[in-house]
Order: sequence, then structure tokens, then C-alpha cells
Amino acid sequence: MSKSVPAFLQDEVSGSVMSVYSGDFGNLEVKGNIQFAIDYVDSLKELHVFVAQCKDLAAADVKKQRSDPYVKTYLLPDKGKMGKKKTFVLKKTLNPVYNEILRYKIEKQILKTQKLNVSVWHRDTFKRNSFLGEVELDLETWDWDNKQNKQLKWYPLKRKTAPVALEAENRGEMKLALQYVPEPNPGKKLPTTGEVHIWVKECLDLPLLRGSHLNSFVKCTILPDTSRKSRQKTRAVGKTTSPVFNHTMVYDGFRPEDLTEACVELTVWDHYKLTNQFLGGLRIGFGTGKSYGTEVDWMDSTSEEVALWEKMVESPNTWIEATLPLRMLLIAKISK
Repeated sequence: MSKSVPAFLQDEVSGSVMSVYSGDFGNLEVKGNIQFAIDYVDSLKELHVFVAQCKDLAAADVKKQRSDPYVKTYLLPDKGKMGKKKTFVLKKTLNPVYNEILRYKIEKQILKTQKLNVSVWHRDTFKRNSFLGEVELDLETWDWDNKQNKQLKWYPLKRKTAPVALEAENRGEMKLALQYVPEPNPGKKLPTTGEVHIWVKECLDLPLLRGSHLNSFVKCTILPDTSRKSRQKTRAVGKTTSPVFNHTMVYDGFRPEDLTEACVELTVWDHYKLTNQFLGGLRIGFGTGKSYGTEVDWMDSTSEEVALWEKMVESPNTWIEATLPLRMLLIAKISK
């Protein structure tokens, strides 16, 4: 068993430390515009996306008012590598100029069944990506013969509305059990704080992002404590979309009132080389939208997640088991 102590008694409430980084979608304000043009070159049987520039993007580095943006395009519903193209990353700018052509080898008839998703991302020094906005064009109704449609146009960037990869798709499930132990050391004269035990049993039907390869692990953080000592994780299990972890994590320092304010954040990741790709997650708590009197984004548990937490609180010293669907989360940044 691994063990760590969440710093509930500290003043830090992480509504103010939500990161620009999540596994694939960040928490930045979406603003600004992108200029691009599309054309189908019949002689080459290619779709050309000419990405010209962006202006007035959100700043991932708020202090220095800059981002390291790049543009990524997908032909949906193809979400694999064949459907993804991207520009170079431009450093330290909110007004990047790319002038790059992204090419797709595709039959025109097939193109009419596609949507073109153009999204802008910040890439930090650790190769983590933050979503800055997107535009989506339905190619089924696109008039390829209209010369106006081949001209560069400015499009306002929008918040995420459609699946770039997995937003509206099944992200799989997690089978787990929780237990609240009010007094781990009964009989002691001094009052003791309780423990929350989290037993991550297995995940089921995880999505594949890299063809048939998957090397998944589960990470746990007890919010509002975003310090590194609050983070625990399982080992990585490869070559299966239904990995069995059978890993128990123990967090102590829980006073009864902390159960109302805290939230167990469990996230599933695919580890590949030096990067981790977010697959889905859970937030198990009361879902009140507040923690210690402060409104926070992460206190957003679904009804199923709330039900599991309520049963755990109502049945101390008892394992409460559930199988919950994984979902998209805005991930809280781990502070030092």
C-alpha cells in the first residue's frame, strides 16, 4: 500500500491553481481568430489547408503574456494519425504567422463525408498541450467551385464543441471501491483523523489513441490538495484495453468535515515514450461546486460519482464498489 497525507489544513484551495494543461484540453480562456483557406486540388487528389496566421490568442504564460502555439487539423470522423496534421510550434507569441500548407491525400467523394476540424494549441517545454480554440467546417455542403471559398478567411476561435478525438465517445469505465476509516487507531487518547482508502481494481474498454498500442496507468489526487505528495499512481499495464491494476491507495488526515470539501480525482493515462496522453477520469465527491467556501471548477461530480461518495460516507469501515464511466476532465495542476 502506498500512503500520503493531503494538506487539508493548509489555506490553499485549488480553484486558483487550475492549470492551462490537461491531458488534451486545457483550461485557458478561448479568444482570438485564425486565418486559413481550403482548396481541393483535383490533379493531385489532395485537400490543401493553407494555415496563414492567428491573432490575439489566449496567453498560456499569463505573467509574460505569451504562448507557444501551433495549429492542428483533423478530418473527422477519422481520429487516427492519418487524419491529423499540424504546423510547426512558434514560440513566445500570441500572433503567430505560419503560412504552411497541410495536405491530405483523399478522394473528393470521401471528403464530402468529412468535417474539417482546425484547432490551436499551446505546447509547453514538457511537450504538454493546452487547447486555445477551434473552428469546424462541414465539407458535405462545401462549394469547391466557388472561388470565394478558396480565399483566406478569418474565423473566430470557439470553445470545444465537437470531438477532436474522444469528447463525445465512450472513454471506457473504471471498476473501483472506496472505504472511509474514521479511526484507524482506536483506543488512543488523542483524537485521530480518518483515512480514505481507494481500491482501483481495473479499467474496461479504454480508447485506443495509437493504433493497437496502449500502456495505461491511473493517477490519483485528493483535491483541493494539488501538491506532489497528494499524487499517487498505479503501475502501467500494457497491451490491453481492459487493464487490471488491483492497487490500493490510502490517504490519511481526513477530518469528518473534510469529506464534504474534498474530491477524489482519478485520471487514466496512456504512457508512450516521454509523454502521457489523457484517456478519461472521475471526480468522486459531493459535487457542490464549492470547497471550503470557495467556488471551484473541479467540484463537478456526476450523479453516479456523488452516489458512490455518499455511500462511502454513510457506511464507514465498509468497501463500497462501483463501475463508473470515464469522462473528460479539466485537470488540476500539480503544485510543488
